[in-house]
Amino acid sequence: MNIKVEIDCTPVEARAFLGLPDVTPLNEHLVAEMQRRMAENMQAMQPEELMKTWTSFGVQAQDQFRRLMEAAVSGSRA
Repeated sequence: MNIKVEIDCTPVEARAFLGLPDVTPLNEHLVAEMQRRMAENMQAMQPEELMKTWTSFGVQAQDQFRRLMEAAVSGSRA
């Protein structure tokens, strides 16, 4: 036997029916705080500094990859 029940309600109504708390104020606060922090960080970022960070990471990653390949080659010779 199959029984299907279709309920047409909003998420707010479903949460209230199931006895779940309304987290809307908390969510709004968290989103506002994230927006504030992102805005502060965007003002602090300068293109020159970003390029320095990205470039140094690229060089480090290339160097690590080269060392990994060298270790693999020297390990296969033994």
